[in-house]
Amino acid sequence: MVERRNFIKNTGYLSLGLLAGTSLVYSSCNSNNSKNQQHEQELSTSSPLWFKMSLAQWSLNKSLFAKDLDHLDFAKKTRSYGLDGVEYVSQFFADKAQDMTYLKEMNNRAKGEGVEQLIIMVDNEGDIASPEKKTRTEAIENHKKWVEAAKFLGCHSVRINLFGELEDVPKWVDYATDGMGRLSEFAMKDNINIIVENHGWISSNAAAVVQVMENISLSNCGTLPDFGNFCIRRSVAEKWGGDCIAEYDRYKGVEELMPFAKAVSAKSHDFDAEGYETKTDYTKMLKIVKSHGYNGFIGVEYEGENLSADEGIMATKKLLERVGKSMS
Repeated sequence: MVERRNFIKNTGYLSLGLLAGTSLVYSSCNSNNSKNQQHEQELSTSSPLWFKMSLAQWSLNKSLFAKDLDHLDFAKKTRSYGLDGVEYVSQFFADKAQDMTYLKEMNNRAKGEGVEQLIIMVDNEGDIASPEKKTRTEAIENHKKWVEAAKFLGCHSVRINLFGELEDVPKWVDYATDGMGRLSEFAMKDNINIIVENHGWISSNAAAVVQVMENISLSNCGTLPDFGNFCIRRSVAEKWGGDCIAEYDRYKGVEELMPFAKAVSAKSHDFDAEGYETKTDYTKMLKIVKSHGYNGFIGVEYEGENLSADEGIMATKKLLERVGKSMS
């Protein structure tokens, strides 16, 4: 599958010794299915969910890039799955950020389907954590139109990427603090959150991201914890090439990011015969999310290959419902 990362310009390199001392795992944790099943049987599954569910547009990236699905029909598609919110990806309406007629139509479509417009995930607008201040400033300027679009659409957040310095964590923290901090200050007037996702390399080092949050310390600056995307080292010195050979512990990472969370992304890839995700223990993950008092939207984001997008989205939704109801 072509992943979102492949559409973000590759820059910089990361030495293999980058994160010595960071908590790493070299294989993802599989869910303990028998224990999960027993736990669920002991609890009522008729309880209401303690969160709402939205759809990350990237789940449908193949049909969107192929033009089989029009961006304006995303709200209708989302409602067809029984989901209540949309999380947009800027790539699918990249030239429309300042097109008021188009944005009004997005509003009309969402309102007509009864879905909430929540987030714009912004890609390809420059490096907000670049080592060069001029580059950071240019990236901030490029993101401002998306902040204004988010306000017009009634979204609560703009998701940015923090790639930048790939060899030195303290320097990355400094650059990310400056870039994200300045954009957050701009967005404050429009009451828009600026949020960062664990999205590879140092941005997937949750402890480093927490330091950025603490440095900025603005109410509209936060995180988007993703159940996946915790790869911090690859087999080749490129952002998204090769295989992941070292991963920040995903449960530790989500635990660390949750105090700053404005949204949550339920990443999924594959499911076993009983409907459990094979890389992430959803029971363990949702317990972490709930323990922080979070009761907002959780975004369905299917990135697998073995199911169709429709099947993968519904499998993720059903798993969230199944596990979520068991702990209501």
